[in-house]
Amino acid sequence: MFATLTGLGLSASAGLNAYIPILVVGLLARFTDVIALPHQFAWMGNGWALTAVAVLLAAEVVLDKVAIVDHVNDAIQTFVRPAAGGAVFAASDAAAKIDHSGWMTDHPWVGWTLGIVVALCVHVTKAGVRPVVNVGTAGVGTPFVSAAEDTMSLVMSLVAVLVPVLVILFLIVFVLIGWRLTRRIRRRRRRPENAR
Repeated sequence: MFATLTGLGLSASAGLNAYIPILVVGLLARFTDVIALPHQFAWMGNGWALTAVAVLLAAEVVLDKVAIVDHVNDAIQTFVRPAAGGAVFAASDAAAKIDHSGWMTDHPWVGWTLGIVVALCVHVTKAGVRPVVNVGTAGVGTPFVSAAEDTMSLVMSLVAVLVPVLVILFLIVFVLIGWRLTRRIRRRRRRPENAR
């Protein structure tokens, strides 16, 4: 149970920002005993890999704050974020040790698949809402929304590893926000059609 919640939280976080959960998992694995990475994911705790991920994160943070550029970034990230979600889900071995479950270890494809699907769903929602924010605020809201997404990605990554039970709450809140924003977007699109 905890392994799945940790994986879901990290994957959802990767859907918002691919590099934050990888950096969190890598740093915790390298400098603490909270996470023990399986040998095939040991690269996440490697100093060179952490440096590369930090550089990519810095670029992502800057690019995602600029209206229009964020759309190009989201298009590129359509491939990166789901892959990152699958990787962090499959690598989250710490929670498996907490619940003494070897099931995820025996079925690694499940973690990859769930991670990819969750990260892709979050990414698609994020990429679909962002143009509405950009147009509705003439680009002024872009850096604020992006900063909120980065903050949520960091908080969810830490919660997923340290207090996985709270991931359920985060996912419910995220689904409700996505649902409400989708309804609002649909209503706005219908108004011009009804006005004709």
